Amino acid sequence: MTTRQRSYLTTTLPYVNARPHLGFALELVQADVLARHRRASGGEVRLLGGTDENSLKNVLAAGTAGTDVRTLVARHAAAFRALAAPLEVELDDFLRTSADPRHAPGVAELWRRCAAAGDLYRKEYRGRYCVGCEQFYQPEELVDGRCPEHHTEPETVAEQNWFFRLSRHTARLHTEITEGRLRIDPPARRNEVLALLEVGLPDFSVSRSRERARGWGIPVPGDDSQVVYVWWDGLAGYLSALGLGSPDPADARDTPDLRRWWRDGVRRTHLCGKGVLRFHAVYWPAILLSAGLPLPTEVLVHDYLTVGGRKISKSAGTTVDPVGLVAEHGVDAVRWWLLREVAKVGDTDFTVERLVDRANTDLAGGIGNLVKRVVTLIHRQLDGKAGSAAPAAPLPEAVALPGEIAAALDAYDPRRATGALCRLTAAANRHLDRTRPWSDPADAPDQLAVLLHACRTLGEQLAPFLPTAATRILAQCTPAPDGRLPAPGTLFPRL
Repeated sequence: MTTRQRSYLTTTLPYVNARPHLGFALELVQADVLARHRRASGGEVRLLGGTDENSLKNVLAAGTAGTDVRTLVARHAAAFRALAAPLEVELDDFLRTSADPRHAPGVAELWRRCAAAGDLYRKEYRGRYCVGCEQFYQPEELVDGRCPEHHTEPETVAEQNWFFRLSRHTARLHTEITEGRLRIDPPARRNEVLALLEVGLPDFSVSRSRERARGWGIPVPGDDSQVVYVWWDGLAGYLSALGLGSPDPADARDTPDLRRWWRDGVRRTHLCGKGVLRFHAVYWPAILLSAGLPLPTEVLVHDYLTVGGRKISKSAGTTVDPVGLVAEHGVDAVRWWLLREVAKVGDTDFTVERLVDRANTDLAGGIGNLVKRVVTLIHRQLDGKAGSAAPAAPLPEAVALPGEIAAALDAYDPRRATGALCRLTAAANRHLDRTRPWSDPADAPDQLAVLLHACRTLGEQLAPFLPTAATRILAQCTPAPDGRLPAPGTLFPRL
C-alpha cells in the first residue's frame, strides 16, 4: 500500500433499468479486493456502492414494463444492493440517487458552486442523443451513424439546456494528469483521455427539459423547467454520500465525512468501465475543479466482459446472472474467475466452461489439493502436530508473496496478483515432490514446517480475493489447543 493510509473507494453507480449482470459484478468484486487488501495493510477504508436512478432510460423501461418508474427503480436497486451478499462484497455505504435523502442536496450544492464560478449557462442545442448511453454524440463519434456502444441510431434532440464550460478547465485537467496528481490506469486509457483534451472538447449539456425527462429527476436549482443531467446527478453521488450539501452542520462545505474522506492525503479511487471513461476522467474532474474541490487521485478503468464476443449489457440483452452463477457454482469459483481470468487490458469472453476449468485447476486441484496433502502428511508423519513458528528457511515464493500481491494490486492488476498465489502453490508442490517428507522421518518435521508455512501464507494472502475460503484454509492449518491440526478436509469441491 502507498503512504496514504486512508482510502475512499467508489464503484460506478449503475443504471437500474434492468437487473445486475456479471459485468458489474466484476467491478464490485475488484473494488472489494482493493478495499480488503488496503484494510489488511493497516489502512482505513470506505467503500461506496450505489445505483444511478434518475435517468430517462429508467422512465422508458418502466413504461415498457407497465409500471411506474419509482416502483421499477426500487425493485432493481434492491437487486443491485442484494448482489453484494452472494459475492461476499463488503460495502460500507450504498447510495440510491432517487431515494437517499443525502443526494438531492449534494447535487444542488455542487450545481451552485459551479454556477458561482461562472461555469453554467443556458443555450439552445440540437444534437444526436443515445438514450442507452444517456449521452449526446458528435457526428464523428458515431459509427455508420450509430452509437458505438449500443449500435442504435441516436435520436435527434433540439431543446434549450444548461451547459457546463468544460473548455475552461481542459488545460488544467491536462496538467493534473500529465504531472501525476490524477492517475488514470491502465496507461492506454490515460493516453486516450489526454488525446481528447489535446484535441479539445466542447462544453456539454448538464440538464434536460422536465418535459423530455417526464418529470423524473432532480430539479435544476432556480429553474424548475429543467432537471439535472443524469451523469452530473450520478457523479455527484460520490460526494453527496459524504454529506455535501447537508444542512448539518450549517456549513455545507465542511461536513465531517467530507473532511475525513475527500481531502488531500486520502487516496480517492474511482473504478469504472472503459465505456464511461470520459465521464469519470474528464467531465467529473472538470466539475470538481470548477467547484473548488479536490480531484480523485486515481481512476482505475476495466475493459468489458463479453459473451460470444458481444459485450455483456442490459440494453443489448447479453446478460449473465451473477447470482445464478454463485448459486450453481459457488462464490469462490465466480470471484476467482473474475479475478484470475479477466485481463487488465482487452475484453474477456465468459463461458461457464472456463469458469469451471479455472476453479478446478487453481482451487480444487491447486490450492485445495496442496493444503490437503500437507495436512494429511502432518497427521501421518507427525501425529497431526505442527509448530506455529515460521521455518528457518521458508520458500522464497512464500516470502515474496505479500510484496508481489501489494505491487500487483497497486498497479490495478488482480490477474497478476492471483497469479502470484498460483506460483506459490506450484512452488510448494514442487518442494513437496522433491523433498518427499514421507520417506525420511528425521527430515519430515523441517520439510513439513516449510510446507505448512506456505499453506498459511496462501490462506493469509488469499483473504482479499476469496475471504471465506481463506478462513477455511487458515482453520485447516491452525492447531487446536492439544497442538494437533484439524483432520484434513476438502476445501474446494471439484465442479
